[in-house]
Amino acid sequence: MQSPPAKPLFVTFEGIDGSGKSTHLSRAVEWLESRGHRFRFTKEPGGTDLGNAIRAVFLDPQWGKMDGRVEAMLVFGSRRQNLVELIEPALAAGEHVICDRFTDSSLAYQGVRDETPPEWIAELDELVTGGKRPDHTLLFDLDPATAVTRGRSTKRQEAGDVDRLDVLEMEFYQRVRATYHGLVEREPDRFHVIDSGGEKEATWQQVEAILEKLFGGPA
Repeated sequence: MQSPPAKPLFVTFEGIDGSGKSTHLSRAVEWLESRGHRFRFTKEPGGTDLGNAIRAVFLDPQWGKMDGRVEAMLVFGSRRQNLVELIEPALAAGEHVICDRFTDSSLAYQGVRDETPPEWIAELDELVTGGKRPDHTLLFDLDPATAVTRGRSTKRQEAGDVDRLDVLEMEFYQRVRATYHGLVEREPDRFHVIDSGGEKEATWQQVEAILEKLFGGPA
């Protein structure tokens, strides 16, 4: 059995909306808890009281299509607070950090907008985070047509769980997915690509194998 990592890891989960990321992230948190690993879970935007307030504005359907720079600055404001209040202190204390999205999401979502080119996002990221990157990123990869169908399912609509991003055009999500693939090509050692197009259990088996590789056996 592989030994636990020598240093705390900063691990992120990424993917287009409807890719199954959130479902398997919840299961990954349970997996880590069951093995006694010391870790903190957070999300973006969100993770702190201020971040959660920003998240409520960011996802509220009443705002419709925001200007890309407004979107990015909201997300990076939440990210900065998450870093200084939760992520960096946890890592310094020897705890792993599991985060639902980070700067890769900004590059993939806001970075495909005409008013927020990747170069502008990169400059903002350097100012806000110093260019901080996760140690590892699990990317849930799924055809946008399937992802959008899942994201707009009757079950989610009845639960009132459809947010502002769930109603964007198919072409937008195709560009988001292509951007993620480009990030993988640039940093293949950081990314672990998961095919989430099959049954949930098949996706989970891929996730569990990666968790075993990263975190080893029980702490």
